[in-house]
Amino acid sequence: MRNFDYESLSKATWIPDVLDYVALISQEKGKQELYLRQKPEELERLVEIAKVQSTEASNAIEGIHTSSTRLKKLMGEKTAPKNRDEEEIAGYRDALALIHQSFDMISITPNYILQLHQILMGHTSASHKGKFKSAQNYISATDGKGNSFTLFTPMDPFETPLAMQRICDEYNRCIGNGLVHPLVLIPLFIHDFLCIHPFIDGNGRMSRLLTTLLLYRSGFYVGKYISLEAKISKNRDLYYDALSKSQEGWHEGKDNPLPFVKYILGTVASAYSDFEERVELVSEKLPAKEMVRKAIGQKIGYFTKADVMELCPSLSLSSVELALRELVREKAIERSGVGKATKYRCIKL
Repeated sequence: MRNFDYESLSKATWIPDVLDYVALISQEKGKQELYLRQKPEELERLVEIAKVQSTEASNAIEGIHTSSTRLKKLMGEKTAPKNRDEEEIAGYRDALALIHQSFDMISITPNYILQLHQILMGHTSASHKGKFKSAQNYISATDGKGNSFTLFTPMDPFETPLAMQRICDEYNRCIGNGLVHPLVLIPLFIHDFLCIHPFIDGNGRMSRLLTTLLLYRSGFYVGKYISLEAKISKNRDLYYDALSKSQEGWHEGKDNPLPFVKYILGTVASAYSDFEERVELVSEKLPAKEMVRKAIGQKIGYFTKADVMELCPSLSLSSVELALRELVREKAIERSGVGKATKYRCIKL
């Protein structure tokens, strides 16, 4: 059985590499708390948008999709899932809602993690929901020729319950005694969770739900307003690359979690940066065109319609498309490419 000692990792020589992220995020956390007191109504507009983006993105990473229309109905609980993908989406919706509502009552224990998995898989008929794996699983990839190969072999099923108990115990010991900064401890825990890979299905989505839960419990609420899952989905190659590098030598205790820790903290820091920008946009209650104009005013180089949608999550797709057309007509921005290859750049705003 691998040893889990987060306190010793916190004293490793790689810690200075993440201190800048810890300092930046802590500073941004203070700014967010000020916004929470000053602009509660504007922030609530971001919450529902982030829930939809998080649910859509976290499932999309795993190849689970539905249409935008169906997604909105599922998020509003105005329809029942009609296939397995929609069952998975509804489950993520429910688990994320529980975390939003009751994060301070969800302790970090194997029992609560099993309950979250039960909720995540709750709309499916899967027999393994709410249970640790009973068969060996593998993290695989497929090359350009369609050949599948194993990237990483997670922990054996018979070791999984004890390993989950140990990482929870070590996390709670370190967080409870203030032995490791939460921003370092959280990605360490998630890294080990992904290496254990405790479930037959749903490990990636559970890791993202647990990341949100742990951040909330430590007072970092940015994921409530800016979707961390959407950021990971947008840079999923970097996510998998960081995880793969950090997993090397994990079974022997010779792994280096630094790449994964830096990736997670970089994602959180980026979300805080976006938070400040979007609060300003929704606070001013600008017309759609002016909101888009302001959002893209600081963009360097080319950007896409999807980039604008991310910057202006309160706007509908049709509103963004109309605004872009008007800005092109005004020669404020330039359009190039067609279809999915369409991109824009600012000329004068």
